[in-house]
Amino acid sequence: MTETQAREEICRVGKSLFDRGYVHATAGNISVRLDDGFLITPTDACLGFLDPAKLARLDASGQQLSGERASKTIALHTAIYGAAGRFDPATRCVIHTHSTHCVALSLRPGVGELLAPLTPYFVMKVGHVPRIAYARPGAQEAVLAVVQAITHYGDSGRPIRAVMLDRLGPNVWHDGPTSAMAVLEELEETARLALLATAIAPLDEPHIEELRRAFGARW
Repeated sequence: MTETQAREEICRVGKSLFDRGYVHATAGNISVRLDDGFLITPTDACLGFLDPAKLARLDASGQQLSGERASKTIALHTAIYGAAGRFDPATRCVIHTHSTHCVALSLRPGVGELLAPLTPYFVMKVGHVPRIAYARPGAQEAVLAVVQAITHYGDSGRPIRAVMLDRLGPNVWHDGPTSAMAVLEELEETARLALLATAIAPLDEPHIEELRRAFGARW
């Protein structure tokens, strides 16, 4: 993907997420890792009205080169690229939203993971989603906790594609904006199902093992 294509894809995906209610106001951000740096949505930008020419362009060390001021979450995004890249070298896009149902689940007391293995597509397309304890937006302790979670799951043979920042929202990543958006969509839909269900019965281990064998699920 060229830089021009990446700029257009960020804006297309941002508008799609905004139009369908996955993001609101100026919440959320999208970045793409280029061969020689990064693109990220500007601080306080509405994802529904992005201008490809105004996206923040940064070099490989994270220093801004052009565009409007980069979102403060660039530190978290670059940390995710570094940590996730050990297990998924093709990781090229990170999306963060304040998706309603995911955030609603994170308001409930608890630690560990946001969701049990409720549906086959959640297991296959998303996988484990560790919860990251609340810290203010942009806090370094959240960055460190995310890196630790990615490393822990990856080293145990269960690479992840998402984390949930309690009270803030999910961060998801994949090989491009379209793929990352699909992870986010599946995650938010599963969170919605979890909130709607009056009783939850997760998939059992034999069913999950079948998904591993048939589809390479990384649960």
